[in-house]
Amino acid sequence: MKALVVYDSAYGNTKSVAEAITGSLEGIQASSVAVGDFRTESLDAGDLLVVGSPINGWRPTPKITALLSALGNGALNGVKAAAFDTRVRMFIHGDAAKKITHALKAGGADIIAEPMPFYVKGSEGPLRNGEIEKAEAWARTLLTSLTS
Repeated sequence: MKALVVYDSAYGNTKSVAEAITGSLEGIQASSVAVGDFRTESLDAGDLLVVGSPINGWRPTPKITALLSALGNGALNGVKAAAFDTRVRMFIHGDAAKKITHALKAGGADIIAEPMPFYVKGSEGPLRNGEIEKAEAWARTLLTSLTS
């Protein structure tokens, strides 16, 4: 089994979260991959796919949305999956992680965790204090879900 953490990142915040998640997936071969470098054929049944995006116009970025469209129609059968987003803490905001989760499930993936938000300071970041540690802890819960 391997894990691929696929992300799109405008200011580096989502990339930082993806790298923290990848670094905490101990015991399995894990790598973080920018969405433009991801190849669908690199996924096998039993693998873990984590997809992350900043919120862009209340939804995932266009690149992540295009990837998710390409992974529809059962392309993810047998793959374990989870999603996250980076966002500004506001009273109302989009929920890219939830939209990603729905798309992963529609593609046939087995969702192993609730969508996870990570917060940035202002529209460009940096990440709020404690968010990298939160990402590392979330990654460890993903590992637990894989072995349950």
